[in-house]
Amino acid sequence: MRILFAGTPSVAVPSLEALSDAGFDIAAVLTRVDAPQGRKRVLTPSPVAMRAEELGLQVIKANRFDDAVLAELDALALDAAAIVAYGGLVPVRALTIPRHGWVNLHFSLLPAWRGAAPVQHAVLNGDDVTGASTFRLEEGLDTGPVFGSMTETLRPAETSGEVLDRLSVSGAMLLVQTLSAIDAGSVEAQPQRGGITLAPKITLADARIDWNQPAVAVRRRINAVTPEPGAWTTAGNQRIKVGPVTPPDEAPDRSRPAVLPGRVLVQGNDVVVGTGTGPVLLRRVQPAGKKIMDAPDWARGALAHGELVFE
Repeated sequence: MRILFAGTPSVAVPSLEALSDAGFDIAAVLTRVDAPQGRKRVLTPSPVAMRAEELGLQVIKANRFDDAVLAELDALALDAAAIVAYGGLVPVRALTIPRHGWVNLHFSLLPAWRGAAPVQHAVLNGDDVTGASTFRLEEGLDTGPVFGSMTETLRPAETSGEVLDRLSVSGAMLLVQTLSAIDAGSVEAQPQRGGITLAPKITLADARIDWNQPAVAVRRRINAVTPEPGAWTTAGNQRIKVGPVTPPDEAPDRSRPAVLPGRVLVQGNDVVVGTGTGPVLLRRVQPAGKKIMDAPDWARGALAHGELVFE
């Protein structure tokens, strides 16, 4: 089967590697143009572009499907296109180019969490089970019929980044199986069934912690936005990024006294922050303009001049 692979971030790399290892004829790899990275804003190829070049594959860099890109895809004589987190909309004209259409690997159990941030919303919502689906791409947002799916348990302590890393590997195997079945003519996509939930992109405002919420909700929000865009709070006029926390029922010492929501205290060797239902153990913080550090190291300086309250 002669295919196009479309993807951009590191989460798409396992799928590209799996398709290559499985022997698919990858005619070209479509990815977004080089983007500025780091403090010096150096133009850097996407993770998919870098891996494709290592594999000796043709790379097409484009953020939109203009006439030149469409002509290039037309000339490839594609049987199918596989897309994983490409980061742009595929127009109707492009959908008709491959003989078997486009197969999208999406990191949710469709129709749950249609949209740009399915894993983040699953973690934020406290889902017990997550997974991945392969479906035929169509004009609607993640509305196409499903070829197959796989499930995995969501662990309470996992961040969305950790979950996505797991799903990127198991989902890659699902994508290989789906394209192999399409090539063999042994699978038919089925309409999506069940309750629809939406997963729009997580904004920086969504990543702000409300310490008045219960400890479990605070933890879910922090886990959901880790590593991107990163959970944050303020102390005075300073913005502080906060890493994952441990709720009181999982902390080694469960006999912690009550702490007002947002108040930061050092208790023995631990740093705790109050929430609406009890203190959580703070592990890592990153003050504005500084590197991430262990909470006790940060607290020694931050609390040197009196009490501290996160807002």
